[in-house]
Amino acid sequence: MSEPNTGNIAQRVRGLAQPFADALGLCIWDVRYLKEGIHWYLRLWVDKPGGVGLEDCEALSRAIDAPLDEADFIKEFYFLEICSPGIERELTREEHFAQYIGSRVCLRPKRPINGQRELNGTLLGCVGGIVRVAMESGDEIALQKKECASVRLAESPSAFDDETE
Repeated sequence: MSEPNTGNIAQRVRGLAQPFADALGLCIWDVRYLKEGIHWYLRLWVDKPGGVGLEDCEALSRAIDAPLDEADFIKEFYFLEICSPGIERELTREEHFAQYIGSRVCLRPKRPINGQRELNGTLLGCVGGIVRVAMESGDEIALQKKECASVRLAESPSAFDDETE
């Protein structure tokens, strides 16, 4: 049996879940369909002004469970997880990078750069797939997004915190 197209499944799940998330006042931060060991996981990270709680995650899980079963485009048995992206959230989409320009980030390249496996600095942006970070030394690093294992916020509050004041 061949491996499923996890990116296509994640995109389809996002499309299916978006109206339910909107109705609950939630923003879908990220969707991933991945295999860990022998198990498949469908994970949706959600956020909202003031942050999400367990009740929000449960509400979305209940709302999309039956529609996912009815759509039946995921053939493998999987575990559905709805969770918060957290304070040190991973930036994965263009809108994430645009939203957090000027924020402190921790960039982990797939291969060490000058012997470093973790680079910390201020996000300058991500244009054309190139992530730019101003390092504390004053240097600037530009790295293709596909060469980054991850780019996470470093000790930064939720983007929605300002909206609640």
